[in-house]
Parts: sequence; C-alpha cells; structure tokens
Amino acid sequence: MGIRSIFSKPLAAYMAAQQRKWSLNPSASQTKVFQQNIKAASNTVFGKDHSFEKIKTYDDFKKYVPIRDYEELKPYIEKILNGESDVLWPGKPAYFAKTSGTTSGTKYIPITKDSIPNHIGSAKNALLSYVAETGKSKFLDNKLIFLSGSPETYKTAGINTGRLSGIVNHHVPSYLRGNQLPSYETNCIEDWEQKLDAIIDETLDQPMSLISGIPPWVQMYFDRIQARTGKKIKDVFPKFELFIYGGVNFEPYRQKLFESIGKEIDSIELYPASEGFIAYQDSQKEKGLLLLLNSGIFFEFVPADEYFDENPTRLSIDDVELDKNYALIINNNAGLWGYSIGDTVKFVSKDPYRIVVSGRIKHFISAFGEHVIGEEVEKAMKYAVEKQPETELVEFTVAPNVTPASGLPLHEWYVEFAKEPSDLEAFEKDLNLQLRKLNSYYDDLISGSILKNLEVKSLSRDAFRNYMKSQGKLGGQNKVPRLSNDRKLADALLHYLK
Repeated sequence: MGIRSIFSKPLAAYMAAQQRKWSLNPSASQTKVFQQNIKAASNTVFGKDHSFEKIKTYDDFKKYVPIRDYEELKPYIEKILNGESDVLWPGKPAYFAKTSGTTSGTKYIPITKDSIPNHIGSAKNALLSYVAETGKSKFLDNKLIFLSGSPETYKTAGINTGRLSGIVNHHVPSYLRGNQLPSYETNCIEDWEQKLDAIIDETLDQPMSLISGIPPWVQMYFDRIQARTGKKIKDVFPKFELFIYGGVNFEPYRQKLFESIGKEIDSIELYPASEGFIAYQDSQKEKGLLLLLNSGIFFEFVPADEYFDENPTRLSIDDVELDKNYALIINNNAGLWGYSIGDTVKFVSKDPYRIVVSGRIKHFISAFGEHVIGEEVEKAMKYAVEKQPETELVEFTVAPNVTPASGLPLHEWYVEFAKEPSDLEAFEKDLNLQLRKLNSYYDDLISGSILKNLEVKSLSRDAFRNYMKSQGKLGGQNKVPRLSNDRKLADALLHYLK
C-alpha cells in the first residue's frame, strides 16, 4: 500500500465526521451560508440594487431578489466584462467559466476565490466519502484518468476564462498530480478525436485504476481501446476499479459500459455545474446524491409545475417534500443570486438530504400538454432495454412530430443502438406502455386519440458522434439533450436514419 492510500484513510475518516455534522443539521448549515453570503455582498452593485442591508431573513430575501436566468443577470455580467469591480461579489472573479446556452449564446459564469473551494473540495470529498465507507484506497496509488475539456485559459477583461473542467484541472491537489493522466499537452488538444487517440497512446500501458468523465465520451474511449487491442477494458487495465461520472444519467449507458469493461465496478456520481458543485454520491448503499448545504451555496426550490408562473412558490431546504420535482435555484459566493441553473431535482431522502437530477426545465415535451420530462423517458428506456437484455444502447433523444405525413401526431424516439433489440416492434410497444404508466397526461392523450403511439427511429452507427462533430461539440463536457419540445435536433438526425 502506497503513501497516498495510507494517508487517505485518516483524512477520509475526519471528512466523514465533518460531513455527518453539517448534513444532519441542514437548516443551521444553510442559514450560516445565507448570512455569510448576504453580508459579504451587501456593498456590491447587486447588493445595493437589491437592498441587501434590509435582508435579515429568507422571507426578506424573496421580497428583494427575484429569480433570474442568465439573460436577466447579463447586465451585471457585462459590467464585469467592462472592467468594473464589486459588481456581484467583492472584487473581480478569479475566472469566468465559459459555456453556451440555447438562447444566450456564450455565457460567462463567474468563479471567485471564495467559490473555488466549492468546485475543488467537493470532488475531493466525494472520493474521501468513498474511501471512508468502503475502506478501499489502493486506487489512489495508481494512475487516474480525467477525460475533460482543455485546461487552456485566455483573458476576458483581464479575467482568466475557459471551460469549467479545464479551470478545475489547474487546481487538482498536488498529491494527485503525480498520477494524473492525460498530460497537460494532450489535454490541450482541441479536436476530440485527435485528443482521444493521444490519450490512448499515453494511457494504454499504464496501471489505470480510476477513470472519470461523461459516460458517452468514456464509452468512445473504451471503444477505441477495444478496436486497437481486441481486449476488454479489464484486461487492458487490470487495476481499474472506480468510475467517476457526471453530467448525464448513467443508467442508459450502464449496460454497454460494463460490457466493454468486462465486469461491474464501483462508480461515484458527481453533480458539478459551472455555477457550482451541487451534490455528490456519498454512499454506495444509498440512493441519491448528498446535497452540499455547507459549501457556499444557499439553495432554493421552485415546484417544477409552477416554474413558469408569474409568482411561483419559493422554498428553502426546510420546506421541500420527497419525490416532488423542483427547479433548482442557487445563491452562491460567486455572486449568482436567485439564479436558475435550468435543472430539476427530486429529493429521495431528508435524513440527510439527497437528490436525484430529474431533468431540465427547458428539456421537456409538452406539444399537447403532456409535459414529459427527462426522468420519464430515461426510465421508459431502461425498462424496454431490460425486457430485451441483448440490446445495447449508444444514445437517444426524443422529439414531438406535430404534423406527420399521415395520421395523428406522435413522439419520435431517435435511437442509436450498438446492438438492436431482437424484436424492435415489441421494444417500441414496451417504451410506449412504460411512458404511459409514468406520465398520466401522455396516457390520457393516447387514450383520447390525440396522440398515437410513439415510434422508434433507428439511427446509423456513429450518428450522434457525427452530429455532435458537425456542431463542433464532440467530446469534453458536451451532452446530447435527452428530449426537446421542438424539431431542431430531430430534423438534423433525419440525415442519419438507417
């Protein structure tokens, strides 16, 4: 056992004790964060515009600070881009995390010296939680792969700017840098396919024990290794024992990923976002991700079905209910106030507070009032795949067809299979039946002959990869939307039909 694995165990025990302390005192943890953030930002431009000096309670806060998306916060971001200080948070941001939005174009999300520990410390604590619970730590002595965006940054108004994953790469703890792969030079390659080949060149003969990345891009890495070696991943990396992922639901990818590996291994789910590190999987035994209530973010929750109302209900952690979809709102020590990150979450535990990510506010289908969400289509897909276990899924997305060439409107599922189900018609029926069970509105529309049963559109090999490449979004942290309320993605995929 090496020095990293030896010293990680007492550190993990200490972290786990601290985690229990704050997670079992949720109200006090959030109140402390709330008070610290309001006090720190009271003399900023935003704080003065929103009467922070008058805010003593959460009810006060709701009176003065509305819910915003990026477009509504943009005037304050532009002040920072114009060189102003003390706009959203004291001083200037340490970084801008550059990301893209469907309506906002390029988005510049501030990261401050006060919020960096949230991004860095949370990932570290997820690993330490795993060590504390399982006692496994030998993986820390071997090589660790982080499949991420380029760590290169550039200046925007004098502020270092880049992808979140690249920014985080600059802050990897020194004790992990010695066994981190790929190299900095390889990580800087922009073309994903060139980068992937270079990563394979660097890692193929290394004792890899941990791999981290978004599942579809990790799968591409595995596919290329298998094409080059003819071996299962477990035979290429015999010490590989831990997979860390985030960004998408793992379930649609699980079967194919473990098939590629050749065995099941432990995994840790993370919930990082440019706006903040929200939650992580703290247990291999319990469902859900531990909501980080002590890490610089004061959370609010809006019932998802009220989100587009003029005055939606806004709840603190004290008032949430289990198994109900909420739009997630954050107020953090990077200066994001009443900020909607666009995700919906559902609580699966209140002791401690654990969540699952259930979808995106803007990623839904409601062409006829059915309001089908990401969680529902993923559950339906999981059910259909399990009914025909020989099926291997690569990727899928769902869109409505309001004006088909003939017949009633319907939902179309664009699916790329690694191995098609033996009975595609039965697969389609299972998808439809399960979605009807999961969504009563959809069921009513089918029963009332407003919609007809869904159809699966089988796509050619590498369809999603080629589509993402055509959009300049291959690899890194880019994700295919699971469903859309329009035809933009679906129409683009028509070129890849079998």
